[in-house]
Amino acid sequence: MARRGWDIPDYDPGPKGFFANQGDGNFGADKIIIKPIGFVNSPFQDSRHVPIQPIGMNDTEGSIDILSEYAEGLEGLEEFSYIYVVYHLHRRPQRVSLRIKPFMAPKEVGIFATRSMERPNPLGVSVLQLVAIEGNTLKVRGMDILDGSAVVDIRAYSPNFDRVPD
Repeated sequence: MARRGWDIPDYDPGPKGFFANQGDGNFGADKIIIKPIGFVNSPFQDSRHVPIQPIGMNDTEGSIDILSEYAEGLEGLEEFSYIYVVYHLHRRPQRVSLRIKPFMAPKEVGIFATRSMERPNPLGVSVLQLVAIEGNTLKVRGMDILDGSAVVDIRAYSPNFDRVPD
């Protein structure tokens, strides 16, 4: 199966390159290295206490400390009420399941039809209310992320573009 855009025969990444040599003269991304842009400060120390479906019932507050080299990227974010936070599930179960029975569901389904942490790639996505920005720190509400989780991306949530009409 072709990985369009990932196999670049003439690309030389150099010593700090992104692509890994596959041994055939081509470079491909069988592993992707993602650097954290910040870290979560949350009251949740154990995944058993994190709200299962936080929307509409979670007023838990927390914060995200953005590393200083990424602080400039926060400019303009204060204009948004909600943000997507993409983070590393650093304390997820070690098992990966392609089929799972979700909480309160009548039957087993594929992992991509769930919000389970037992995913092939340990990434979580949350929509949090942005309460304030103080320097490099985002104050948020609706926290459903474990304390210490590495944040890998933040995106502004816009109901005009992100909400699908019924």
